[in-house]
Amino acid sequence: MAGHSKWANIKHRKARQDAVRGKAWSKCSRAIIVAAKNGGGDPDTNLTLRYAIEEAKAVNMPKDTIAKAIKKGSGELAAGESYEEIRYEGYGAGGVAIIVDCLTDKVQRTAPEMRRIFEKAGGNLGKPGAVAFGFNQKGLIAIEADKTTEDQLMEIALEAGAEDITDSDGVWEVTTDVPDFISVKEAIEEAEIEMQSAEITMIPLNTVACDEATAQKVMRLIEELEDHDDVQKVHTNADIPDEVMEKLA
Repeated sequence: MAGHSKWANIKHRKARQDAVRGKAWSKCSRAIIVAAKNGGGDPDTNLTLRYAIEEAKAVNMPKDTIAKAIKKGSGELAAGESYEEIRYEGYGAGGVAIIVDCLTDKVQRTAPEMRRIFEKAGGNLGKPGAVAFGFNQKGLIAIEADKTTEDQLMEIALEAGAEDITDSDGVWEVTTDVPDFISVKEAIEEAEIEMQSAEITMIPLNTVACDEATAQKVMRLIEELEDHDDVQKVHTNADIPDEVMEKLA
């Protein structure tokens, strides 16, 4: 799990910028539309939709914008574009594994653009399944260590169904199985413990240590991928030292 909190810190700071927030809202809208289209507009019966709504709330997306996206997906409003879910897998500098989850209205456009981004950063795009076997899908909740004690967090999170709690560089990382993510998140919210981030993500089984030069290339690749309109999430097994992360941040 090394590197998750550190990368989350970078994303957390980026999300405060208005331009990035606007792009985040657009990505969340796509996720909500697709989830509602595939499983209906009721988040109580459509967990994928509920996860998408939770992520939209995490970036302060307005309630009326969320509601409009749900209506587009469920057919109450004209949705316009039709999006397709597709995953790209590849390697960055130093053999770092990269997973890119996309929602695109034109695969013929997105695929070559993903390949170009990888190659430009010294990586290469692989075949489906090339790196996914090295990750597990989990719920991940990050909480700054000064927001709660270990005993309090363990009592709340483990009772709600959390799988594990670890200290990662001054940040508590609470991991859950995907079906338990919402119940654990709600239990932490009810205890009024401030969360740094909460998401369904891909956690690497093993990590690749990066020196400064490799880390710079990997971060440049990840940032360019995240800036692409079709990209929803980027997952990596890069382990970047604190001092290098701070220097590059």
